[in-house]
Amino acid sequence: MGAAIAIAFAEAGANVALHGSQSVPESVVARVAATGVRHAALAADLRQPDRCPELIAQTVAALGSIDILVNNAGMIRRGPAVDFTVADWDDVLAANLTSVFRLCQSAGRHMLAQGSGKIINIASLLSFQGGITVPSYAAAKGGVAQLTKALANEWAAKGVQVNAIAPGYMETDNTEALRKDPTRSRQILERIPAGRWGSPQDVAGAAVFLASEASNYINGHILAVDGGWLGR
Repeated sequence: MGAAIAIAFAEAGANVALHGSQSVPESVVARVAATGVRHAALAADLRQPDRCPELIAQTVAALGSIDILVNNAGMIRRGPAVDFTVADWDDVLAANLTSVFRLCQSAGRHMLAQGSGKIINIASLLSFQGGITVPSYAAAKGGVAQLTKALANEWAAKGVQVNAIAPGYMETDNTEALRKDPTRSRQILERIPAGRWGSPQDVAGAAVFLASEASNYINGHILAVDGGWLGR
């Protein structure tokens, strides 16, 4: 999803700083470069909190400012709650929630100083529902939704819009195990009114909207891009 959002932003004319935990795929960098926008490829393990302000500083150094932040990085660990390890809990919370706060905080300082900015956090259907055998992921994504609202309450009047996208069941690495399970895949598809798994491009369109002036009066909103799942 992050690749699709980055490419969509570049195609819309935005300069883009791409981030990967170890590196950014060359194919994604090439797609962004082909649009002619300024861009930078950065790497950091977001489970290390101090790397978050460094990433924002590197972005500002490379592009001159930061006007949009998309918090898409994430991971998932599966297991019964009764057996879930502290290490898995800590890793997921660090990557999926603590890094979101640290990046929002660091980027927010720049945005508040300039009086404008757009922050888009990637939440989840599990911001609303509990899920099964993903206790740390559900807890983190619930936290992302509430953090989004909390920051919007503080920053909306200062020109910084903070919103989130809650993707439904998407064709990504995180859902590969579900898609390969014939029973679970069938159960999921039967509940999605749209009748298909979502694509990263479905999320990219919502991100472009929330990053644009068309969303200037939207604050603290969690936009579900789920093919109708939550309404079923």
